[in-house]
Amino acid sequence: MAKSIMIQGTMSNAGKSLLAAGLCRVFRQDGRKVAPFKAQNMALNSFITREGLEMGRAQVVQAEAAGVEPSVLMNPILLKPTNDMGSQIIVNGEVWGQMSAREYFAVKRQLLPEVMKAYDALSAQNDVIVIEGAGSPAEINLKNDDVFVNMGMARAAKAPVLLVGDIDRGGVFAQLYGTVALLDETERAMVKGVIINKFRGDERILTPGLRQLEDLIHIPVVGVVPYVKLDIDDEDSLSERLTNGAAKLIDIAVIRLPRLSNFTDFRALEAVEGVSVRYVGKTTEFGEPDLVILPGTKNTMADLLWLRQSGLEGKVLRFAHDGRPVLGICGGYQMLGEELSDPMGVEQGGALRGMGLLPIKTVFTQEKTRTRVSGTFGTVDGVLSALSRQPFEGYEIHMGESEGGKPLTAFVDQLSGEGHPDGCQQGNVYGTYVHGILDHDAAAGAIVRALAERKGIDPALLGRVSGEEHKQQQYDLLAQTLREHMDMEAIYRIVEEGIA
Repeated sequence: MAKSIMIQGTMSNAGKSLLAAGLCRVFRQDGRKVAPFKAQNMALNSFITREGLEMGRAQVVQAEAAGVEPSVLMNPILLKPTNDMGSQIIVNGEVWGQMSAREYFAVKRQLLPEVMKAYDALSAQNDVIVIEGAGSPAEINLKNDDVFVNMGMARAAKAPVLLVGDIDRGGVFAQLYGTVALLDETERAMVKGVIINKFRGDERILTPGLRQLEDLIHIPVVGVVPYVKLDIDDEDSLSERLTNGAAKLIDIAVIRLPRLSNFTDFRALEAVEGVSVRYVGKTTEFGEPDLVILPGTKNTMADLLWLRQSGLEGKVLRFAHDGRPVLGICGGYQMLGEELSDPMGVEQGGALRGMGLLPIKTVFTQEKTRTRVSGTFGTVDGVLSALSRQPFEGYEIHMGESEGGKPLTAFVDQLSGEGHPDGCQQGNVYGTYVHGILDHDAAAGAIVRALAERKGIDPALLGRVSGEEHKQQQYDLLAQTLREHMDMEAIYRIVEEGIA
């Protein structure tokens, strides 16, 4: 069975996901067979495995860093919020039900056997498991139900814990001291090291505080990790990726829907020098983009109403009517059509007028489409004609089917082996159900070239699109940063010694 180590944080967004990914990369570089694990993830960014099962993107990133195929064993429970009070519950990659938080807390103990079955299967296949916690272990109102999230999972897996505090948000010593103080004696004994994350400045200034903290909590500080700008997928709305900088030579506006999902679809475009990808949530932020993208969403109808009420629908319609390109992906594609119908109450029931930019109608069904696909764009008209015959790979994950219009792509369903047309195009408006369709360098490069040529810019002035190479470089940079700023000898010792 594998050795294990668990990364817990003093709060959400302390950097647990990236530190876990970094450790996965370090262990892999050192010749260990390593896999990530997070029992329960709450996220709108999800991924479809080759088996057609759904899991959180954070564990996909960690699996990539570890050099292994993503598996639903790495994230047996995924909660996908549909509103402020409820979530779709996905267990072992398949929909288990729709529940409010209260309903889920009442039944979550039933899922412990599924969690441990997944963990044990991973443990049997690997040398090291890097476990990620969720939120904070010191949420005292939730501790009685922590059977597999933080200390409950550490106890079940016999995993020593590294506790991470975020100094960039202030009060890191109070974060760490307060968290340890709120743990019971058994839990404190499982914390074998603390890490200060996102530090900016001269580490020597921290030294007196580090020594005093160790004297107070009797746990060693095993790392002070600097704030490093890395182009690695983050989780949901906490991502710094959603903050905007200045427009560049090519300006792409992604509508920041309230329930935006899978914003990782645009990471290849973001990596191109000279291209800005801005996330627009207000009419005043719209500007004069070269391309507008409507992304995926966990609730298409509710977000279309928000788009309408915010005034952004009008902005997009005027942009499209001026002959400028609009691309919709998944829920964004559904919004571009003529009508959305929900006869079974999958989202909110009833029917809703679409934006009318594509000649399609969408009907929501209770059956969820989950599959990986590969294929090519067809003959693409208009501004993005450079996409014609370009290859792509990706995945479908949606409730609902859309019919009508000229298809945008043709693909092969990797589960059934059957070919299908996908999406729709009309003029300079395009839509597809395929997430990750722009991840392929050829597709992203074609869009960038097309937008540059339309604007009269020499494409040679823009950076090269090389998504996979860039991604691997970022994982290596993350691992190098951890090696330089964490006591890896101590961490290896913690892994080997484990807990009783």
